[in-house]
Amino acid sequence: MDDEASAGLRQRAEACLRQLAGEHARLREDQWAAIHALVVERRRALVVQRTGWGKSAVYFVATVLLREQGAGPTVIVSPLLALMRNQIAAAERAGVRAATINSSNTDDWEQVFTDVRDGAVDLLLVSPERLNNPDFRDQVLPRLAAGAGLVVVDEAHCISDWGHDFRPDYRRLRTLFADLPSGVPVLATTATANARVTRDVADQLAADSETLVLRGPLDRESLRLSVVRLAGAEQRLAWLAEQLDELPGSGIIYTLTVAAAHEIATFLRDRGYAVAAYTGQTEQAERLQAEQDLLDNKVKALIATSALGMGFDKPDLGFIVHVGAPQSPVAYYQQIGRAGRGVERAEVILLPGAEDRDIWAYFAGLAFPAENVVRLALEVLEQEGTLSTAALESRVDLGRSRLEMMLKVLDVDGAVRRVRGGWTATGQAWAYDRERYERVAAERSREQRAMLDYEAAEACRMEFLRRELDDPEAAPCGRCDNCTGRHRSADVSDAAATQARDRLRRPGVEVTPRRMWPTGMKAEGISGRIPASLQAEPGRALGRLTDLGWGNRLRRVLSDGAPDAPVSGEVFDAVVEVLSAWDWPQRPVGVVGMASATRPAMIADLARRVATIGRLPYLGEIEYAGTGPGPRRHNSAQRVRTLWNALTVPDTVPGLGGPVLLVDDRVDTGWTVTIAAKLLREAGVPAVLPLVLAVTA
Repeated sequence: MDDEASAGLRQRAEACLRQLAGEHARLREDQWAAIHALVVERRRALVVQRTGWGKSAVYFVATVLLREQGAGPTVIVSPLLALMRNQIAAAERAGVRAATINSSNTDDWEQVFTDVRDGAVDLLLVSPERLNNPDFRDQVLPRLAAGAGLVVVDEAHCISDWGHDFRPDYRRLRTLFADLPSGVPVLATTATANARVTRDVADQLAADSETLVLRGPLDRESLRLSVVRLAGAEQRLAWLAEQLDELPGSGIIYTLTVAAAHEIATFLRDRGYAVAAYTGQTEQAERLQAEQDLLDNKVKALIATSALGMGFDKPDLGFIVHVGAPQSPVAYYQQIGRAGRGVERAEVILLPGAEDRDIWAYFAGLAFPAENVVRLALEVLEQEGTLSTAALESRVDLGRSRLEMMLKVLDVDGAVRRVRGGWTATGQAWAYDRERYERVAAERSREQRAMLDYEAAEACRMEFLRRELDDPEAAPCGRCDNCTGRHRSADVSDAAATQARDRLRRPGVEVTPRRMWPTGMKAEGISGRIPASLQAEPGRALGRLTDLGWGNRLRRVLSDGAPDAPVSGEVFDAVVEVLSAWDWPQRPVGVVGMASATRPAMIADLARRVATIGRLPYLGEIEYAGTGPGPRRHNSAQRVRTLWNALTVPDTVPGLGGPVLLVDDRVDTGWTVTIAAKLLREAGVPAVLPLVLAVTA
């Protein structure tokens, strides 16, 4: 293209941008470089730029220009529904006709495909999970790829397992890139990729020519970073209650767990704040309403887990507070990037907690499984043919989410294939890349240490984050608490601290009984709904291990290294409070303890003390028959198989005329209590009331 034609194309691109972003908008040089590479050179490009820089403008403008040249529609792989909704709205402003295919609009798919075929769609957004659906992968995706004028991967750091938010579904994109017709440009965008992730993504994008990487400085001039160290969870809640009104506009308060999000939301609502909880467990309609309420400034804050991360776009978001630190500076940078995109100043505050490392350790346990477990899964598939995830779970000791992650990675590696009805082995040779997995695990540990260093840093906080992202232009920001010397006070009033303490120390959560047997166990004669005559009643726990209040205490009592000893007076008094508030239809007539390989003394003592204070007979313990409980199991099917014939009820149980309290230390999968309740009900007990110290989640 000659200079005159290039200048004309840029003028047209500028006109498209003004239609999208307003009459004063002008293309940045790197925006134009990316558009030129896509539209003129039909290259593959990776754009690593800060949130709010205008990455979406690149693919919207490129889409318009390519469509004017007769190219097919743009296909965007976008990770979150919130991001899709924002992008469709932005596309309409640019005059781009957009549609989406995701799990929430399956009824619309046929019409969407018809519109694509008829040329009525300029831009199609696809969720990454669709890429691993057999029908979509084999029938829909090839047609889309063959007719695409541009392929875009948003939040491209998810492609790399070096990244903080690796998603196995994104791994399939490597195959998509390789199968694209010659001359179809590809754009990958992200705001959170360090040098290693950038190289990895660029390598996966590369085809016949080297990927064009456009990387800019990652400073966010509107952000004012600070860290406030508070003595405990009670002080953090009290600080929020007293400081929230002082924070500008509306914002997001991030937590590390679902339980913490609900605890904080409830406490702040009780203090008169308009807030809402937002987690991965929130119903879709509630999430949409919460997002809209925040966009409309009808709430002061959403109390959210990382489910509200990538994709939420509110330019005037005035603050982000983290109650508990994410496990890497890169993840932290991404989340705080939601704030201050359209305002001159936004407050970013971290309130770290002592429990953060425990939560990080839990997530670290979800890494790629050991080789012997992976080999077992492959052997089972080779021997038995196609199996559903549930059926495979009954043969491989992994939890459901971790098993699915492993299978998706094996699928991309060519060792298994997802088909109708489940998964099948391909017979292709597969090597366990131990060195890479160990390096990734080591990188995760380094990131956690770096997050602790950020909390303790005495130099510029923004510079610290930019260096973690390998930003070559990292320099002191002059705005954070360390640069200015203006540190936020950690003082809270006695009244606020007392209110927070009362809230967090309020004991008691419901233990929901299991209603269905695990899937994939029909061969053992175990399937379907658990008969009501064999179920436990809804039980009670003192707290959740993920709670901000009781969680910290219970983790200390129930940790692997904790002694097997009677619980403290404080804990027992709280158990009594739970019992006092329990509105059971019929008073229990006895107490039964649960056998334990790790805490037999604690559980037996707790059960006896409960019986004494309740003036009930202690009926003994459910015991393990034979050699005991066997090794710990991680999924439902494996756990049920281990327990099915392993427990016996005490001789004192048959003939009881009323409910019994079943006392245990914790509920993890819930199957120990479920099997014990089944045996007690079979022995004639009319109702079983589980009472435990803690539930895992």
